[in-house]
Amino acid sequence: MSTIFSKILAGEIPCYKIAENEQFLSFLDVSPVATGHALVIPKMAVDYIFDMEDDHLADMHVFAKKVAKALKTVVPCKKVGVAVVGLEVPHAHIHLIPMNSIGDMNFTGERIKMNQEEFEKLASAIAAAM
Repeated sequence: MSTIFSKILAGEIPCYKIAENEQFLSFLDVSPVATGHALVIPKMAVDYIFDMEDDHLADMHVFAKKVAKALKTVVPCKKVGVAVVGLEVPHAHIHLIPMNSIGDMNFTGERIKMNQEEFEKLASAIAAAM
């Protein structure tokens, strides 16, 4: 099944890349709920995160931890929230969201508007903090 994430992985759709290794990719969400909202996806196509093999799921969380630590150094926040929703794109993914209050993780609220230059600068700063 072709998804927006599989198209990003194939290079058919550009992304604001933060980090990548042989198993995972992290990039900024283009419709962020908060400034710095990032995604972590496995390169292997799997719809439901809990269908992943245990070792692969654990590795994904360790990769996400590295991204979250870099994100927190770049975007002022109390913590980086972690969410797995899994309904909007049929490809497993983790949301990393800088937050100062619980309301910062509102997926049904108004989204942050950023231009291409702002996305590129932010992704580059987080990548450099890795």
